Amino acid sequence: MEQRHLGRTGLRVSRIGLGTLTWGRDTDEHDAADLLKTFWEAGGTLVDTADVYGDGEAEYLLGRLMEGLIPRRDLVISTKAGSVPDPDRRFDGSRGHLLSALDASLARLGTDYVDVWHIHAFDPYTPLEETLQTLDLAVSSGRVRYAGVSNFCGWQLAKAGTWQLAAPGTRTRLASTQLEYSLLQRGVEREVLPAALDLGIGMLPSSPLGRGVLTGKYRNATPADSRGASEHLAPFVAPYLDDTASRIVDAVQTAADGLAVSPLQVALAWVRDRPGVTAPVIGARNAQQLTAALSVEALSLPDEICRALDDVSAPVHRYPDHDWSTL
Repeated sequence: MEQRHLGRTGLRVSRIGLGTLTWGRDTDEHDAADLLKTFWEAGGTLVDTADVYGDGEAEYLLGRLMEGLIPRRDLVISTKAGSVPDPDRRFDGSRGHLLSALDASLARLGTDYVDVWHIHAFDPYTPLEETLQTLDLAVSSGRVRYAGVSNFCGWQLAKAGTWQLAAPGTRTRLASTQLEYSLLQRGVEREVLPAALDLGIGMLPSSPLGRGVLTGKYRNATPADSRGASEHLAPFVAPYLDDTASRIVDAVQTAADGLAVSPLQVALAWVRDRPGVTAPVIGARNAQQLTAALSVEALSLPDEICRALDDVSAPVHRYPDHDWSTL
């Protein structure tokens, strides 16, 4: 698998990442082992998790597999901290919480460092400089190699990235940002992607297949074994089962038919090769699904197909996101 630099850093990662959102809950140890082995054998290196996935079980499971299945040195482990089970707050970016969460993640993962550590979301109740200083402390201690953020909107990412660059050699530049990005969700193109490109921050899109909808599996009905039929994930899929999404899915199917590939490959290749994207993170349910996704490595979409998909999925961007002089 082709490797790409993560933002403007020296870290190289596979251009497809493996997500672990369902590990330890819907994905058991046997299936997780098959997924990780399939990913590794295909040349994949970037594995993304978080301290709250499966209430910590995803990290624990990944740690067990690194111990007995895949060498730690062969993987780039990305994890996140900051989400808390408090409906009144939801996110805690304080120094105390984040450093405690990092120690707990390292213990579950069974490693003394993580390659990339992300702040899971912006915390409006903690000064941003305190949150960012925690990244600096984690890197200087050796427990974290590279730092990033997740679910930051445009102004939040621009502020954080600029703050870190304001004191070179003292503060750790942001290597990456994670947000949802697909043909069904192009909101990051308004301000987040321009900020990331300007600041040299790599984009790691989550849900690059539109929460599974872009594979075409929901065109006629909801399969009984799909996430759309899952008690935990049905509400996650539901927003993309509307008429707008249906038109985009039909266009992806048309493109796939013309190229003699699958809709999954078309949708994944589109987001993988967008400007500013380093590696989409995919969450396959089993090794068969993952193998189908990894087959995208050999596919590059023709320019005319990209333009057609751009047109059919184009979000409405008005003032001030686009050139106001044309309005």
